Formats: sequence, structure tokens, C-alpha cells
Amino acid sequence: MSAEHTHEHAEEHATMTKGKIWRVFFYLLGITALEFFIALYLLPKGILAHGIGNFAYIILTLVKAFYIVAYFMHLKFEKIAFKTGIIISFVFIIYFIVLMLTEGSYLNVHMN
Repeated sequence: MSAEHTHEHAEEHATMTKGKIWRVFFYLLGITALEFFIALYLLPKGILAHGIGNFAYIILTLVKAFYIVAYFMHLKFEKIAFKTGIIISFVFIIYFIVLMLTEGSYLNVHMN
């Protein structure tokens, strides 16, 4: 297999076709519609508890973020080392946000 053939094969998988873009668009549209259904129908009627609703929103938002970052920001087509660096950074950012919110809630409790 020649280097030119390998490069062409890699470019073929790294391009976003109109079909892929529309498919991801409809995935995002479906997830958003599901979020609206939960917020406007299930939660007000008491069919779904607020804790479960919040958990569902977090999961659905993370799935939407994955599709946006992977396809529209082209992270899916990057090398594994770059992906790993971004994921590790993201995990630390989330950890620090949770840590600050936890510490802030303790500060609020002890100040009263």
C-alpha cells in the first residue's frame, strides 16, 4: 500500500459529507426534542422526578456535546494523542468546578 493511497484513504474518512452533517443534525434535533419533552411534559405532570430529570438533562447534554465536538469541531478525525490531551484537560476542569462548588457550599454553610 503506497503512502499516497493511505493518505487518500485517511482524507476520505476525515471529510464531512452532507449526509453525515444532516445525520448529526437530526441526532442533535432528536436529543433536543427529547429534552423539551422531558421539561414541558414529564416534569410538570410529575411523571418524572426532578432528580431523575436533572440526571437525564446532564446525560443528554453530554451526548449533544460529544456530537458537536466530534463532528462539527472535527475532533473525531484527530490523532489519539491529541484527543487524550483534550479529554484529560476536560476531566481536570470538571473536577476543579465540582471542587469549587463543593468548597463554596461549605463556606456558605459555615458563614451563617
